[in-house]
Amino acid sequence: MRPRTLRTVLAALTASLAAAGCLTAAGPATAQGRHPAANACSPSVSLTGFSDALDKTTYDGTYVGNLSALAPGRRGSVAALSDRSSLFRLDARTLEPRGVIPLADENGAALDAEGLVTDRDGTHLVSSETEPSVRRYSRTGELLGRLPVPDDLRTAPDGRARVNGSLEGLTFLPGGRTLLASMEYPLAGDPADLVRFQTWQRTRHGDFRLGARYTYRTDPGLGVSEVTATPDGRLLVLERGFTSGVGNTVRLHLADRPGRGGTVLRKRLLADLADCPSLGATAEQPQPNPLLDNFEGMAVTGRSGGRLEVLIVSDDNRNDVQTTRFLRLRVRA
Repeated sequence: MRPRTLRTVLAALTASLAAAGCLTAAGPATAQGRHPAANACSPSVSLTGFSDALDKTTYDGTYVGNLSALAPGRRGSVAALSDRSSLFRLDARTLEPRGVIPLADENGAALDAEGLVTDRDGTHLVSSETEPSVRRYSRTGELLGRLPVPDDLRTAPDGRARVNGSLEGLTFLPGGRTLLASMEYPLAGDPADLVRFQTWQRTRHGDFRLGARYTYRTDPGLGVSEVTATPDGRLLVLERGFTSGVGNTVRLHLADRPGRGGTVLRKRLLADLADCPSLGATAEQPQPNPLLDNFEGMAVTGRSGGRLEVLIVSDDNRNDVQTTRFLRLRVRA
């Protein structure tokens, strides 16, 4: 498929004129709002911009796509994880790639990598939904070890997890002593809307032991594609689904802080992203809103005016009708 950069910029500029100047071009394939309140998705969430600039591109010989997770990095960077086993370092402001390292399992094979956190020492924890697993890597990609995973969370037939539906999201709670992973779909035998969140506790020796487990109920027909802790310990939860001929459903929820009020995590809807302004975005397949795609990665990148700055990215599955798209949101949590 031919590059869509010029077309997307023109679409964004056309939309800006129609909206009486409330939008402005902000770089290749990027649209950004001057007045975020005017770009409301809901009373709690506004869209401040999107970027398709990395769609169908390569960096240092590596395809920049299949992005399934984000994590705040060091020195003004964001880590972006491809589920084809590549870890990119992006400039947090421009999103331009600044580095890439390959990841592999104990046998040198690629991972189906889905969740990512960057620890305080610069090492990375990466979840894979294949076994599933959580592995630790050095700053330069060397495998340092792996965390224990409960037997029932393993993929069938070894456990009760659905193939390609296990450990999808990964986040540290504030303080960095509790690691939490979200399952994408229910375990066999569980209700159709109930997913498990597993935690690990950091020991005084720096490794991790299994901790408490929580339950979370999704909206009908949706799975959990990402989970990210807020500064006060509550959870931003991205729920996602796809219907052929209709497109994606993507909703952002706020869930209880784990450990408070029992093991059932209550939630409230912050925004259905179909209600966001499109800002001139286009889609190559049917979508309820052309802004939507297969959004999988999310990170809290800062605060502004009492709101959280949240970055979200889509996994294009290296598919011509999907897009590697970043959204910038402001969230009142």
